[in-house]
Amino acid sequence: MLPENLVNQAATVLDAARAADVQLTAAESCTGGLIMGCLTEVAGCSDVVERGFVTYTNQSKHEMLGVDEEILATLGAVSEPVARAMAEGAIRITPAHASVAVTGIAGPTGGSAEKPVGLVHIASAREGAETLHKECRFGNVGRSEVRRLTVENALDLLLRQLRLGG
Repeated sequence: MLPENLVNQAATVLDAARAADVQLTAAESCTGGLIMGCLTEVAGCSDVVERGFVTYTNQSKHEMLGVDEEILATLGAVSEPVARAMAEGAIRITPAHASVAVTGIAGPTGGSAEKPVGLVHIASAREGAETLHKECRFGNVGRSEVRRLTVENALDLLLRQLRLGG
């Protein structure tokens, strides 16, 4: 069962998408589909939810979203440019008008001094608008908590993008 606060937050995002007359997509790495899970938990979501991508590997980010392999190789998947490229790629290859993308290190392993566990990059793109980005450093608070906090922050950023207008 998904947390009620996240489902309520998703309902608010869906209402904003309806008000803006846009369809939504999500490109997820560390959340593994939880953002789309929250959005699709809300009855009636099919009028604005277009599709979602779970792109856990660098190869899938490149193949499914068009993220440049050189950026992935030089900066790594957990970086602002990759999050932006994921969000923009999701818009480019789908009929959706707005997107949110997340890439991060949920842990408990996989972190480094430069990119610690709990580091997440979130981006939201919209046709005709500037792509928004947010870097989160949640710390090593546990894998489930990093993922939950990522979904919460991703929905917030997507809502902000929808309210800014295109």
